[in-house]
Amino acid sequence: MTRPSITAGIDRRTALCRGAALALASAMPALPALMATAATAATAVARNEAPSLDREQSAHFRDWMTLLIHEQIERGPTPRWTHRDCAGLVRFSVAESLREHDVAWRRANGLLARRLPPDIDPAAAAPLRNTWRRADGTRDAYVGALELVQENTRFVTRQLQQALLGDMLFYDQGDEQHLMVWMGNYIAYHTGRVEPGDNGLRAVRATQLLGWSDTRWRPSDDNPNFAGVYRLAFLAR
Repeated sequence: MTRPSITAGIDRRTALCRGAALALASAMPALPALMATAATAATAVARNEAPSLDREQSAHFRDWMTLLIHEQIERGPTPRWTHRDCAGLVRFSVAESLREHDVAWRRANGLLARRLPPDIDPAAAAPLRNTWRRADGTRDAYVGALELVQENTRFVTRQLQQALLGDMLFYDQGDEQHLMVWMGNYIAYHTGRVEPGDNGLRAVRATQLLGWSDTRWRPSDDNPNFAGVYRLAFLAR
C-alpha cells in the first residue's frame, strides 16, 4: 500500500480536536482521573454483549480500516463522510470497513484496480455496523469521542510500540477528548475543523508527535493527558 507523504510540520492550532485549542490551564486532569477513564472503559467492555470478530476477520477489518483512512488522507474526504472530526473519522472508517465492497462500491471509490483485503463475513459484520453502544446502554450510529472509547473499546497499553493497526490513541483534556488512529508507520487524525484549503486531516509520524513542543499531545507514558492506546471491543485480542 502506498503511504502518504508525512506532514513535516503541523500548526499547533490545527493539532487539536474540536475546542481543544484552549490553553491548558485548569483543563489538565490528574493522572488518577485518566486511569479512572481506562477502568471505566474496561468495565464497559465487560458488559458489552456485541459479537466479536475472530482473529482472521479482525485482521481483515484492520486492513480495511487503515486502507480507508489512508484513502481519505490521499484523496481527500469522500462526500459520504459527513461528521468530520476525530471521532467521525473512526465511525466512518469502521462503518465502511464492515460493509460489502461490491463492484459498484469499488468503482465509486476509485478502487477497481486495487488489490483489496477480503471482505468481512456479512453475518459477523452486520450486527456491528452503525451500532455503537452509548452510555445509557442504547445503540446508535453516532457516538462522540468519549462514549466511543468508554463504551466501545478496551484499554490496551500506554506504550505506543504495543499498538496494532487501527488502534486508537486517546487524549483526555478534561472537558475535551481527542482520538488518533495508529496506521502502522504513521498516525492519522482529524483536527475537528474544516477550512478553505484545509480538510482537517493529518498524518504524522510517532517520532514527530513525541517531539512536539506542546507536550499535551505526546503519546508517552509520562504525559498525563495521554490516556493510552485503546482497541475496538469487537476485535480479537
